[in-house]
Parts: sequence; structure tokens; C-alpha cells
Amino acid sequence: MTANEGASYDAVVLAGGGAARLGGADKPGVRVGGRALIDRVLAACSGAGTTVVVAAPRATARPVVWAREEPPGGGPLAALDAGLRRTTAERVVVLSADLPFVEGRTVRRLVGALRESGADGAVLTDPEGREQPLVAAYRSASLRRGIAALAGSGGGGGLGGLPLRRLVSRLDLTRVADPVAAFDCDTWDDIAAARARIREHGHVLDEWISAVKDELGIELDVDTGTLLDLARDAAHGVARPAAPLTTFLVGYAAAEAVAKAAVRGGATTGGAEAVADAARKAAALAARWADEDRQDAPPAQAAPPAQAAPPAQDTSGAQGTASGAQQADPASQQAPPAPRTSPSPGTSPDAG
Repeated sequence: MTANEGASYDAVVLAGGGAARLGGADKPGVRVGGRALIDRVLAACSGAGTTVVVAAPRATARPVVWAREEPPGGGPLAALDAGLRRTTAERVVVLSADLPFVEGRTVRRLVGALRESGADGAVLTDPEGREQPLVAAYRSASLRRGIAALAGSGGGGGLGGLPLRRLVSRLDLTRVADPVAAFDCDTWDDIAAARARIREHGHVLDEWISAVKDELGIELDVDTGTLLDLARDAAHGVARPAAPLTTFLVGYAAAEAVAKAAVRGGATTGGAEAVADAARKAAALAARWADEDRQDAPPAQAAPPAQAAPPAQDTSGAQGTASGAQQADPASQQAPPAPRTSPSPGTSPDAG
């Protein structure tokens, strides 16, 4: 049995049907983003007091109550009746098992709209504005009355084979627009489109975190921005490998804090608050670590004055001697003046 005390609704998930357009494949078990479609839907209604799945029992990521319609394969109305019999809450969320994008916030919106409107049900609409009765929240009493009326008017044939719209057409419904959450997977093209969408840049991180939480059985709303900032600070201020190790230690510290509080019997800090507190402490440490070198570094010293370059030497001419004597001044290498010739005796310099 699954039971969340204080929950405001129960859930019925219809997971039967032959999946004819998928060639008879096990549609609830088809994986999108690493998770079976049925597990994605069960994660969305994890806040239910009791979750009933109408289908043959199978392995699921979350514990559920199993039910079968009579006769098996009798259609969605008979399946809804079988699931409704196992619920007790005043409100019931009804979902098909082929909704890849339905989320917890989708369910909360539906339940909130039902509570505020006073209608018999709150139903999601697709991009064309059509009502999707298998993505909806209903008042249990309204469903029971409608089902009883249809069963009594069937001439003893029961509910088998009757379409679900025979029931919802009798109800006062309020509409909730959410074309993404209303997307269902009826064909392999739908499956391919769903798989492509969750890998888009704007969705992949949230999808991955949801998949990991579901795989590990974690019921925790994580502030991903805080953890990503912490990972960045650790990588830049300390070293790259510090990023994943730091976030792991933050998670461990948060879990330990919650466990210690529970053992002491005092007020138990919520998991999200414990993660945020540990992340703040680690971020402050990373900041101190990065600032340490800047604050305590010795003052920069002025660079020494530049030395004057030595005069260029003339490398032309003869090489220096073995003793390393320098070349003579080029001026001293000019030819000496011609020697003066003494006049012959008896000859005057002015003689003609």
C-alpha cells in the first residue's frame, strides 16, 4: 500500500490498453529519458495519499496499489471504476500512463483549480483546446455518481466498452491549459519527439535531475542554481575536480544533519533546507580559499631600471688576435702623408 498522510488527493493511473499504434508494444514500459513512461507518471503524482494503477502488476519505481477492470480490457471507463474503488480521498487525479511531460506541478495545478472552482473536475487542454479527461483532477463523489448512473442505464451490460466521454460529458469541468503536459505518446513518432525534446538545451538538466532523483528514490526539491554556483566557485577558486567532490560532500552533510536531528528527537530540518545550509557554508569556504592568495600576497616590487645597450661594434675587417686585441680606430688606418723631398743642393724651390 502507498499512503501519504495528510495528502489532499488520491491518484488513479490507467496503464492498460493494447497500444495498437505501437504495434502492441508495452507502452507503459517504453523509456523516455531513461525512465519508463509509467514511472514518469508515478513521479508526477508522488504526493497522492494512495496511488492505484489499473493494469497487470509489473515492476515500478514507486510502490502502488494494483487493480484490474472487469472484464480485463474493458476500456477506460471500466478501468476508472476499478481504480476508483480502491481510493478514499475526496479528490482523485486521473492520469494515463503515456504522459512523458506531466509533472508534480501539473498535478498541483489541477488539484488547486478543482479546489478553487467548485466544479466537478479540472481537466487539462491540448494545444487545440481539446479537453484531455485522462489528465485531470475530479471530485470522487461526482465520478461515483456518474459511473453509477451509466452502469444502471446500460441494460445489465455494465461499463465494459463504454467510452470515458460518456462520463465526463455529464460533469461540470474547469479547464487548465498546459499543451506540453497534455502531450501523450500514441505512436513511435510521438516517442521520438518526446525523446528529442528532453535532450534540448533548455530541458536536459531538469530532466536529468528528475531522472536521478527517481532512480535514487529521493523526494527533494533541489535548488539547482545554488549547487551549480557552488560547483563553479569550487572549480574556479580551488581546482576543477573540487566541483563534483564538493557537491557530493554537501549532499552527504545535509543527509547527516537530517539524520542527527531525527535521532535527537528535536525539530527535523527539511532536506532542502539542509542542502541549502551546507551549500552556503561550502560556498563561503571556496570564497575564502580563492581570496587567500590575493589578500596575503607580498606587494609587487618595481622592476629594475633598464640597462643601456652597449655600443654596436664594427665586425668588418680583420679578426681579433688570439690575445683578443680590439681593432684599431678606422681613422688611424688612413695612409700616412708622403714624405717631404729635400731640395738638391744649390737648387731653389722656386727655381723654374
